[in-house]
Amino acid sequence: MSTWLLVSGDFTPFGGMDMANFALASYLARTGSDVHLVCHQASPELATLPGVHVHVVARPLGIHRLGEPLLRSTARRVHRNLTPRGCRVVTNGGNADLHDVNWVHYVHGAFDPPAFGVANRLRVASNQRRHVAEEREALGNARLVVCNSNRTADDVVNLVGVARDRTRVVYYGIDPLRFGRVEAGERAAARRALGFPAARRLALFVGALGDRRKGFDTLFGAWQTLCDRPEWDVDLVVVGMGAELGTWQARAARELPADRVRFLGFRRDIPSILAACDVLIHPARYEAYGLSVHEALCRGLPAIVTATAGVAERYPAELNQLLLQDPESSSELAARLQSWRDEPGVNGRVADFAARLRARTWDHMAREIVELAWVGGDEVPGDEVRGDDGDGGDEGNG
Repeated sequence: MSTWLLVSGDFTPFGGMDMANFALASYLARTGSDVHLVCHQASPELATLPGVHVHVVARPLGIHRLGEPLLRSTARRVHRNLTPRGCRVVTNGGNADLHDVNWVHYVHGAFDPPAFGVANRLRVASNQRRHVAEEREALGNARLVVCNSNRTADDVVNLVGVARDRTRVVYYGIDPLRFGRVEAGERAAARRALGFPAARRLALFVGALGDRRKGFDTLFGAWQTLCDRPEWDVDLVVVGMGAELGTWQARAARELPADRVRFLGFRRDIPSILAACDVLIHPARYEAYGLSVHEALCRGLPAIVTATAGVAERYPAELNQLLLQDPESSSELAARLQSWRDEPGVNGRVADFAARLRARTWDHMAREIVELAWVGGDEVPGDEVRGDDGDGGDEGNG
């Protein structure tokens, strides 16, 4: 039995890097490994698997900054205890510096988060400097840096200073059952359950409202332009919480026609919401990957995403019309949305791409990371219970 130590903030199946970390931990447990998780939170369905040991780290007062040093110190302590047993380690970014595999989901050095107000700017700048320094140290000491896209690998090399030959690219997978093609009748049922109109077209935004990186301000400007056009018959659904939720709700009520934007807050039924909608919009200023885009595509939705996002490098040439070149440009986004509205044929082109994405599961991704991380031993863990033909679809290591 192999022993693994995984260090991350959360191991939960609710999207983004948390879902990816959850998938790796689940794969290792299901293939017979002894898995130690150092984290702030692990979902019960993962924590109760045989062989999983959760070392929970507090976030004092619920503040991330106060929990970060506790996460690192706990990781060092658990690592010391496991080292005599021959432990393999996978950490994320700057959350621990254990000189083994570092799996990068986000590069702090690639994006300077905007801040408003003097006190907030000072706080954000201080946090950014700390994160960049911790990231540079941890990645610089890592034996191998696994990246979630070629975009991330380029940032790790060019901005952090990691040698190219110490990086590998492993794309995310998907749960093809939860995010399968929307079947006949499913869309109508999802709309009834959510209280959405049966006949209106619906666009979807998923992201934190308060994180300007996600670009909701760009989308709001585009929506103002589009709603001034009498022929624009699409409504907007917004999923996400954040410090600016109330501000955007008030602006929508004041500046847009009634009922053209629906704010749903935080939701965990994303597959059903995707089934009810017609297009996803993700005008992110920086996105190392973009799992919400990946999920929407797998359900068969066209997804308009910034061309520099990691997931965009997987788009085939025939879907270039969905790639936003300037995430600051509301006019460009409005034009791309109008193009989507006027060309129904794009849905058929998305269907072929979606089928290829669904062929690569989370287990394909996890197995690739295990193979990269494995040092010594006669057999890579999981060979005997792979549950697939070993073909990860059309993706591979970069």
